[in-house]
This record gives sequence, C-alpha cells and structure tokens, in this order.
Amino acid sequence: MSNRAKTIFLSLSIFGSFFIYCVYYYSKMIQNAPYRSYDLESIVFKYGEGTNLINQFDSRTNTYQYLNASDSLVSTTVHLNKDDFIYIHHKAAELGFWNFPDDMTSTDNPEDAQKSTHFYVEFNYKEKSKQMLVDVNYNGNPKLLDAAKSLVGEMQRLLNDAQDR
Repeated sequence: MSNRAKTIFLSLSIFGSFFIYCVYYYSKMIQNAPYRSYDLESIVFKYGEGTNLINQFDSRTNTYQYLNASDSLVSTTVHLNKDDFIYIHHKAAELGFWNFPDDMTSTDNPEDAQKSTHFYVEFNYKEKSKQMLVDVNYNGNPKLLDAAKSLVGEMQRLLNDAQDR
C-alpha cells in the first residue's frame, strides 16, 4: 500500500467515524428535544391592565376577543395556519422562551403593578406546556424583559396578520 493510500485511508477513518458520531449524537438530541414545532398544539395569548387580562386569544377555539378603540369588547374568529405555528415556535426558540421564568411581574411598587400592562403567553405541546406572565414594568434583567417584549410583539403582529386574512 502506498503512502498516499495510507493517508487517504487514515483520514477517511478519522473523519468518517467523527461524521457518523455527529449524525448519531445530534439526531438523538433533536429527537429528544422537549419542545418540537410539530408537537405544538395550541397557543394562548392574553393581555390587559393589572390582573384583568380581558384581551385574549386561544388557538384551540380560534376565538380572539379584545377591547377596541371605543372600549367595547369585540369577539372574532382568527385561524392560525400551520406556518404560523411553526413561525412563532421558531421565534420563541430564537428568543429563548423556554428559559424564561414563568413569572416576570416583580415591580418596585405594587400600585404600579395594578396599573401596568401584563401579558400572558402559553404554548401547549403534546407532552408539555410553557407559560409566562410578563409585566411591562418588570424590574429584573432588562435583556430578559426585552426578549419577552419582542416575543409579545411577534404574537401581536401574528394575530393582526391572521385577522387581516
């Protein structure tokens, strides 16, 4: 066997076994991921002042109720398609939604908490669910609050787009 053949055989043995190991490892990791986009069953989104979350959307029933500009409660039907579910799942994964605390409502003044806007987001999967309650005056980690506000903004934009269809 020539030196060139030995070099090719050695490099194929090393890189080939590394490649096979990577495929095996990452396929198991993806297969056992706790939150998969195709397992997403429903989304619940609520918002309002204080603990009164009167504006709400539930994708199981496709009902969306909100207060309009004249303070009257409007109830409509908004349907999210599969692409919307996949988009919002990937956006949540990008922002690290599964690492957010469930309660982000601690503020310095309890009176301000009753007047400030709260958002509730819940993702329901086949085996698990993740929820988050956010106060816009949250005094915790500002990067975490910005990421949560970004997710809430995407949820609102997604609902508005779906309603316009």
